[in-house]
Amino acid sequence: MHPPEEGAAHRGELVVVTGMTGAGRSTAAKELEDLGFYVVDNLPPTLLRDVVRLVDETRGYEQPIAVVVDVRSGSFFDTLRANLAQGATGRRTTLLFLEATDDVLVRRQEAARRPHPLQAGGRLLDGLHRERQVLADLRSDADLVVDTSNLNVHQLTARVAEAFGAPDAMRLKITCTSFGFKYGIPVDADLVADMRFLPNPHWVPELRPLTGRDESVSAYVTERPGAQEFLAQYVPVVQTVAEGYLREGKRFATIAIGCTGGKHRSVAMTEELARRLRDLGFDATATHRDLGRE
Repeated sequence: MHPPEEGAAHRGELVVVTGMTGAGRSTAAKELEDLGFYVVDNLPPTLLRDVVRLVDETRGYEQPIAVVVDVRSGSFFDTLRANLAQGATGRRTTLLFLEATDDVLVRRQEAARRPHPLQAGGRLLDGLHRERQVLADLRSDADLVVDTSNLNVHQLTARVAEAFGAPDAMRLKITCTSFGFKYGIPVDADLVADMRFLPNPHWVPELRPLTGRDESVSAYVTERPGAQEFLAQYVPVVQTVAEGYLREGKRFATIAIGCTGGKHRSVAMTEELARRLRDLGFDATATHRDLGRE
């Protein structure tokens, strides 16, 4: 078997999975394995290139690889960052970072009855804060950040499958997600837009029980003064950002569209934005974080 030509990208994907303890690394790794990835868990970053070389020799250059790196790698994170920045493995590489809020991580760790690796005899929360500090630079380098606070196992599995199951790996994948400001801004958002400048269907009795997915609500929202103007001006912004992301090797983008409760305005505008982006050829999907919470 001959290696790829000089300068040619490997056809096999390399996904580095990291993030907070309890945020779902094992779930992500299991789904990647189901998608056909060769998965190595708890890999010391110094062995990354050796693993890629061995897989290349034994399984071929097209075999996708996923490695899971956790906080126990500690001082080796600088080696990992350097290897990824330099493209040392020769493969298309995605750094996937999983996180969640402290209260969610505490509940998950307590349910699992496991101490945190950085707890050092103190409180679980102390360990989580130390972990965030250790992982801060990796998070800033991440190609895809997924906040699993409000995701169950099946939803996280679907998110991983959506991100890494498609064969067209060099295409920007855009997730447009609606949310309610009263529940907090999604921490994994790359762009955030506020739809509270539009009239609220909540105050229209016949629309109140419906959602932004219903045609009558969608028409009411998108036909209000300013809605079409916003979309007409925001889509070119997304196009410009998308082109820059691809130039910089970033292949995932999350656009968060918010309103007060995440039920009417944000949902309707998210669906319309995703539709317009698909019409332009983007791989865009619409999700709704807070729909059904009211």
